[in-house]
Amino acid sequence: MSALRPRKRPTQPRAVETVACILEAAAQILEAQGQAAFNTNAVAERAGVSIGSLYQYFPGKDALLIALMQREKDRFGADAAAALSEPTGRTALQHLIQAAVRQQLSRAELARLLDIAEERPEARKAVDGKSGFGALIHQILARPDLPAQPDVARAADDVGQIIRALIDAAGLRGDTDAVALERRLCAAVFGYLGAAQM
Repeated sequence: MSALRPRKRPTQPRAVETVACILEAAAQILEAQGQAAFNTNAVAERAGVSIGSLYQYFPGKDALLIALMQREKDRFGADAAAALSEPTGRTALQHLIQAAVRQQLSRAELARLLDIAEERPEARKAVDGKSGFGALIHQILARPDLPAQPDVARAADDVGQIIRALIDAAGLRGDTDAVALERRLCAAVFGYLGAAQM
């Protein structure tokens, strides 16, 4: 498991910037050339750092991949959490759906490759913490403008699964139309909730 974890976390601003540069280089290599070209030497070269500098933070390419998954998960979590500032349950769910679509389609090839990599149990286990996605949906479903659900926990889980399934299918198909995907997701989610005509 230690080979999947970063060696150390940067604390100084310059080190934080170096790690961010390394992760972005890793993302660019995955997007442009795929898993076959993804290795520590290529990442270090693209990031403009020495291989020794890369190894200060990452013991190998698997640790880089896990850190990249964590970065994307954290970005999505921050975007999704902003749904709670929406004034209604309906607009909060729409924000959540839009965040999921942005995550999948803004860098579609990266998202697709990370989804595939995350299917490995050791990779899934190495990414820190739960996403909080289900808890976020649970909070939104409690809002008074949405239809009351007989079992809010189950409804939150179902809504999360609907969003994940449609997003993952779109990614695997190579969909690029964010508006159409958002429309399908809203129809599925609000239809499930009995709120399609709200």
